[in-house]
Parts: sequence; structure tokens; C-alpha cells
Amino acid sequence: MSNLCSRIVSKPPKRLTENRDSMSVAQTNTWMNAENINNGGGLSLSPPHTISQRETAMQVSQCYSGPPSPCGSSSSTPSPTLSPAPPPGTATLDPNWQATKPTIRERNAAMFNNQLMADITFIVGSPGHTQVIPAHKYVLATGSSVFYAMFYGGLAECKQEIEVPDVEPSAFLALLKYLYCDEIQLEADTVLSTLYVAKKYIVPHLARACVNYLETSLTAKNACLLLSQSRLFEEPELMQRCWEVIDAQAEMALTSEGFVDIDVSTLESVLARETLNCKEINLFEAALAWAQAECVRREIDATPVNKRSMLGSAIFLIRFPTMTLEEFANSAAQLGILTPQETIDIFLHFTAASKPQLSYPIKARAGLKAQICHRFQSCAYRSNQWRYRGRCDSIQFCVDKRIFVVGFGLYGSSNGAADYNVKIELKRLGRVLAENNTKFFSDGSSNTFHVYFENPIQIEPECFYTASAILDGSELSYFGQEGLSEVYMGTVTFQFHCSSESTNGTGVQGGQIPELIYYGPTINNSIANTNSNED
Repeated sequence: MSNLCSRIVSKPPKRLTENRDSMSVAQTNTWMNAENINNGGGLSLSPPHTISQRETAMQVSQCYSGPPSPCGSSSSTPSPTLSPAPPPGTATLDPNWQATKPTIRERNAAMFNNQLMADITFIVGSPGHTQVIPAHKYVLATGSSVFYAMFYGGLAECKQEIEVPDVEPSAFLALLKYLYCDEIQLEADTVLSTLYVAKKYIVPHLARACVNYLETSLTAKNACLLLSQSRLFEEPELMQRCWEVIDAQAEMALTSEGFVDIDVSTLESVLARETLNCKEINLFEAALAWAQAECVRREIDATPVNKRSMLGSAIFLIRFPTMTLEEFANSAAQLGILTPQETIDIFLHFTAASKPQLSYPIKARAGLKAQICHRFQSCAYRSNQWRYRGRCDSIQFCVDKRIFVVGFGLYGSSNGAADYNVKIELKRLGRVLAENNTKFFSDGSSNTFHVYFENPIQIEPECFYTASAILDGSELSYFGQEGLSEVYMGTVTFQFHCSSESTNGTGVQGGQIPELIYYGPTINNSIANTNSNED
């Protein structure tokens, strides 16, 4: 089974619409549960016609064979795989083909997409884009309770052909590949449609594999679109992972191409989010971009009035009064989205002693609170160290949960106040993920001084990263000692290792870079957003 697809998809998803295939509804509980996937209460599951994820797409670049590790390679022993599959039907051309396949798995696999002994045919795909797929009732029924009810339930039909217009042929074949061969093969451009068909026919292991695939390919560029899909498919764990990325890298997520393709309910959830780590003007601009795209989808002119109409009640979730006066005056006040009276009232809110009642929230978002991992138990200074002269201080680390590094804490001068120039870097496998040249002032105390990257950097669990700093300033500074190789931060565990890139003496036991500053999962964040993001 192939593990490399090496492609990045960049196509916009089509709007999801309600549809159902022509399979009749039996009266068994299993069959009713299956129908509820498409027509149940709450967030209904609609077929993702040609879900070709422009940004769902993701930085995913490999086919899937079992749940991968977050680093992109499997840490578990892969299941045995068959030889590359021949074209459908050719595996059984030999009259004695059974003798060449010693295991039941191989014999079953030979029946995949094969007319030989097939007793049911599926016409899969939307009209004009269908594919005829033969199958075997026994195999399908042993892998799916929905198929069992269709073929062997109390009201089982006797049709020889079943139309399935709401499923993409490639996704249906991925389902059958799993049922026949016990193999999971996912690709970036079909994973959502495969998740849909796995949910439709109640094949939970395949559905879980799809979710794992999406989680490990999650970035700020696809997080909003994946959030929309995870709400549709009712996948709370994937939703939570999406929110973690959106909160920490909100500005990048809001400006991603996929943001304008989310549904209005997801848009409202984003605009209501209390812990978004961005300026309110960024949210307003993202909402306008979404409204512009919605006008295009509905084939109407993108006038200010129409944009306001597309936003509907969602506009009242934008916290205009929390912008700076300059941001409001130069943007929102001039675009015609707000009514003249709303504009006047918000200006008065900024400037008048007696403030009018507004229809918009006046309290700023809480945002994310940065957390700090301290890796030393004490610090010290000596008359002949810690010196710099352009040498690099580095430390290697890994975490057990996804976090977002925003900067480092560094020691400063032990010989009075001093200014420092510093270059900070974050690398993985030798590749620079982020760097920043900045400055900080040391007051001569043993306190740490914080330096930041321009944007938070996503750190995947169980992968090693290298934090580096090159300082230029006072020759002597404080340094850490009694270092810890493992630090438990309540929700995240850090492990530290010495780095071969460290040329100035920093290691696990002592040296520079005493702190990693990051955004990470907290119980409080989940509680803070419970009311504002209820689905």
C-alpha cells in the first residue's frame, strides 16, 4: 500500500446540500440509526459532494495506512500489506487463483471491485459522474451493520443495483477497500468524503482513521474549514483540536483562503469566540471577506448593504468598540457596513463622557494567556561566565500535546544594566520554522527577559525541536543550573535534551534559554468558550 502521494490540494469545497441515496429504509434499529446519519437532529450530516478542500487541504502529503503519528510517520508496527493491487478482476483470471492466495485476507482482497461472484452492484456518484462498482453482500454485511440491514434485515430489498448519488466513487472504493482488504488508504483530497461514507455506513474504525488523519494535518491554513466540517460530522475531538489552532494562530487562520468557505454557523462560532488571539480589526476584515464570498456564491452584487445582509446577526458578534479609535475611523466607519446611527454611537462611545447604549459587545476578548515552562530550579553567576561573543546557546525539546511556542525567556547581565541584541530560532530536523532578530534590556537582576517570535509556531507532540539564541551584549550574564530533563506543566509535559548545535555550553543541566513561552491547552480555555460556542 502506498504511503506517499506528495500533493497539496487547493480547491474550494462546494456547498454541502441535503441528499439521500435510493436505499429503502428497513425497520430495524440499525437501519434507522444509519438513516439518522443523514437526517438526524442537531447538525445534520450532508453529503460532501466533491469535497475538494481548497484549504482543508492541508499540508498533507502522504496516503494513509493506519493512524499516523503526529510527525507523519507511524510509530506502531504497520499491518502487513498486500502486493500492489492489479486492475479490478485480473486477480482472479487464473482458473486456479485460489491456490495462489494462501490467506483469507488475500482471497478476500481478490474480490475487491471484482465482478466474479458479485451479487450486488452500486451506481455511485452524482448523475453524469457515476461509477459502477460490483460488490458481495456477505463481505459488506460482515463489516457494516447498515449493509447487513440492507441485505439481510427484515425488510431487505431484492434489488440487484443500488444507486448512491450522495457519495463520491473514490470514497466508496476506500470504504470497500477497508471492508475487503483491512487496509486504510486516505489522501488529502478524499479524506472528508471518506469520513462521510464511513459515518453513513457506520464503520467506526475507518471514521476514526479519517479523523486522526485530519488532526495530524491540521494547520492554521485549514483549521477554519476543518472546524466547519468537524461540526457537520459531529466530531468533538477534532473540533477541539481546530479551536486550539484557531485560538493560538487566529490571524493566520482568519486570513486563510478556506475561511471564506465556512458555513454561517461556523462563522458565528468564530466571531463569538472569547479566546481568539488577534485584534478585533482582523476579525472584522475576515467577516467582510466571508460576506464578499457569500455574495459571489449567491450571484448578487457585493455592495455594503448586501454584505451586511449576508452577515445577518453575526455582525453583532464583532466588538467594534474594542478596536482602537484609529482602526475604527479608518476602516469600519467608512465602509458602509454599519448604519449612520451605529457609526455615530460608536464614535461617541470612544469620545464622549456619557456613552450611548450599543448593540455591539464593549468588552475586549480575553485572548489566550501565555504559559511559561521553567526548566531550571535556580540560577547563578560567576566572575568568569556566562560569556557570549556570537556563540549559539541551544536546547532540544519535545512535548506530549500540541502547543504553540511564542518566545523564550533569557537571562541577562550579571554585571549591571545592559542592552542585548538577540537572534532567536526554532528548528525541526534542521529546518528553521521561525526566527526573529530583536532586542531586550536587562536591568542587572536575575530575572528572565522575554523575547518573542512574530507569530506563534505550532509544535506537534512527540517530535523534537531545537530552540536557539545568539546573544550580543554584556559579556557576563546569569545562567541556569539544576536543570530538569522533564517538566510537567499540568496539561503538557516537556522533555529536554542537549543539542549538538549548542556551542556556548547550554545543555539540560545548565545554561541559557531557561524558559519556553507558549500557548497550550488549558481547562480554563475550554470553560471560557463553552457558552459562546455551543452547537
